[in-house]
Formats: sequence, C-alpha cells, structure tokens
Amino acid sequence: MGHPFHPGESAPGQNQQDFCPLPAARLALLWFRSLQDSGYCLPGMSGSMAALPRQGIIILTYVLAALELTCLFMQFSILPYLSRTLGLDSVSFGYLQTTFGVLQLLGGPVFGRFADQCGARAALSLSFLAASALYLLLVASCSPALPGVFLLFASRIPSALMHTLPAAQMVITDLTAPTERPAALGRLGLCFGIGIIFGSLLGGTLNTAYGIQCPAILAFVVTLLGAVLSFTCVPATTKEASVQSAPQGGTKASVFDLKAITRLLLLPRVLPVFLVKVISGLPSGLFLVMFSIISMDFFQLEAAQAGYLMSFFGILQMMIQGLVIGRLSTHFPEEALLRSSVLVFAVVGLGMALMSSVLHFCFLMPGLVFSLCTLNVVTDSMLTKAVSASDTGTMLGLSASVQPLTRTLGPTLGGLLYRSYGVPIFGHVQLMVNLLVLLVLWKKPLSQKGEKAR
Repeated sequence: MGHPFHPGESAPGQNQQDFCPLPAARLALLWFRSLQDSGYCLPGMSGSMAALPRQGIIILTYVLAALELTCLFMQFSILPYLSRTLGLDSVSFGYLQTTFGVLQLLGGPVFGRFADQCGARAALSLSFLAASALYLLLVASCSPALPGVFLLFASRIPSALMHTLPAAQMVITDLTAPTERPAALGRLGLCFGIGIIFGSLLGGTLNTAYGIQCPAILAFVVTLLGAVLSFTCVPATTKEASVQSAPQGGTKASVFDLKAITRLLLLPRVLPVFLVKVISGLPSGLFLVMFSIISMDFFQLEAAQAGYLMSFFGILQMMIQGLVIGRLSTHFPEEALLRSSVLVFAVVGLGMALMSSVLHFCFLMPGLVFSLCTLNVVTDSMLTKAVSASDTGTMLGLSASVQPLTRTLGPTLGGLLYRSYGVPIFGHVQLMVNLLVLLVLWKKPLSQKGEKAR
C-alpha cells in the first residue's frame, strides 16, 4: 500500500503514476495533500492527523455521515414523484433504481482502495463532491426547458463514487481499538436513523411546500458544505505512520487493481464472514426492496401510513444499532452475536410466513431490525479485523457492495417471488436460509478459520 508524503521525503508527484492512475486523480491527490504540508498535525502522528483531536475527528465523521444520509433519503423521498412527473412508468423507474444499484456495486470496492491509498480526506471529499454532482443533475432534471429524463438517468452516474458511509466506517475503524470497534461502528446506526427520519420528513415537507426542486437544491448545498468540511477538517489519512510507510520498498498497486481486491476477498478469515453477510441478509433484503409494493397491495397502507411505518423502522434502527449493540459487544463475543442475529432472522422469517396484517409486521419489526443491525455491524467489525490496517477501506468497500447487490437483484428476483407465491414466500425463504447458515456456523465456527492477513 502507498504511504502519504511527509516533510523530508521526496516531493509529492514522484513515483505516483501507479498510485492513482488517472491524471485527474493524481491532480486531486496533490490537491488533497496540500493541507498536509501546511503543518496541521498532532504531535507524534507523523502528519497523519489533522488539528482536531482524535475524538473530534470521530464526532465530525458521525456528523458528515448523518448529513450525507439525510440528503440521500431526501432524494429517495422525491424520486418516485419526479419520475412520475417526467412520464416514467414503473418499468423505467425500475431501470433507474437498478442503474443506481449497479453503479454503487461496481464503485464500492474501487472507492475502498482509493480511500486506503489516498486517505480519509480525499475519500470523504470525493464522495461529497460526487453527491453534489448527483443533486445538481437532479435539480436540472426538474427544469421543463431541459431534457429531464436524460438528466435523471445521468444523475445516477456520480453514485459510483458516493460512498460516504464506508469512508466513515474506515475512519472509525482506523481510530478505534479492536475491542471498541463494534460499539463505535454501531453508533453509525444513529446517523442512519437520523437520515431515514429527517431525510424522509424534509423531502416530503419541502416537496409539498416549495416544489420538487427544493429538496434537491438543499441536498446540493448540504453536500457542498460536507465537501468543504471534509477537505478542511478531516486529516489527510487516519492510518498510523507505521501502516502508511510499510511498503516503502515495493511498487504501489493501482486503485483499479482487481487482483488485489479479489485476493483480499479470498483470505481465509474474510470469505466465510462475507458469505454469511450476503447469504443471511439476502432474504430480508429482498423483502425490504419489495416493501413499497407490499405495503400498498398486502397491507393496504396509504402513503402517509407507509411513511409512519418507515419512521418507526428508523427509530428502531437508531435505538438498536446506536445503543443496544455497543453494550452487547462488551459482554458477548462477536461470533455469539453473529449466531444470535442469524437465529433471530430465522424466527422472524417464521413469523413473516404466518403474518396477515400490518400489526403482525409491527411486532416482528424489532426482531428484524435487531438482526439486520447486528449482522451488519458485527460482520463489518470482523472483516476489518481479518485484514491488515492498510486494507480496511477496501474491505469496507467490499462490504458496502452487499446492499447495492441486493438492490440490483431485488426488483427482479423479489418481484418474481412475490407474483408467484405472495408475501409468505419471503418468510419461508428467510427461515430456511438462516437455519442452514446457523447449522454451518454451529458445525464450523468462524474462529477456527485462518490467521489475520499481514
């Protein structure tokens, strides 16, 4: 892995051709490193930390994640109405959603390597600038004088680089001890809950009061502010100097080195955990992708009632991921928490197979949210511990690609299951899949896998 320029080393720009291979990326890298040369460093951190103390950087990271997620859910709340205004049918809207999922899926691992090699400041700034470009194109698509449908689809392109949450997870991972990591990562759930609640509320309210452009304009301004805060307040890198300078004698791998990404995924302690994350969470992911249709057809909910249900989901996520998981992680080993999430998934699946009303689903929702939050937090923590500190960004980028994968497969696979077998099939699949995963975890504990990558 590459190490950042420090005073006394060769000038930035030397031997960087394979560090960030694109000319624009090399220019951005030199620009992002300019503040590092101006002396904003903490004693003993070799230029790797900015003027903010460690705890201040962590708090700022939570704030930046909450801002980006609020803007993201503001966009989600207006996108169906904007699509309808532009004349898109449900099939075209599905293509729009699939495009977003595919681009995030492809961009996640590459963005993770960019974060590892170019640092936290570069990663967060790039993510917020990409988000600003998306919202600017979204604003433009609202104008009757411009080709709205084309601009709406074009606005999905910057989403390949919109990965603020994985970048925030990398910062938290780098700045916390392994024993503190599950609780610290769990507190990002508060940011996610804030994004769901305030993003959905602001999007709907501003759309009704001031027009469909208003939420997109606000999101554009907020993400520009996020880019400024990232560039001026986040350190160039959050990794220790020993981690940064480890590969001094060798050549630096490209950001787009797919072999390095594949090698990381195939490590003995990575692949089993990653497969558990994907397989165990897929059935509930399919159900959530189809939930907007299920809430209308099966639960017979109005739009406002569905919004209240999603707010309840957001509040539960804030409470469980921000308050409960951190405490549990101090009393139980991570593998025990992982098994418990899989077991609760199976029990919730049985309940979903039998439910017949929205009230039944409300009783099942705490268990569903607990399983989702525990699975995501614990697997992210285990995956970052299974790789070297210089690869945490890449690993979190791979982990973040699971959700876009579900959003890509969900509309097709979930729609097929729903049309053929109805809502109970999601419960049956979730029950059977997670019972199988639990059996495998019981027979072959993950703690018996290979050693951590060096």
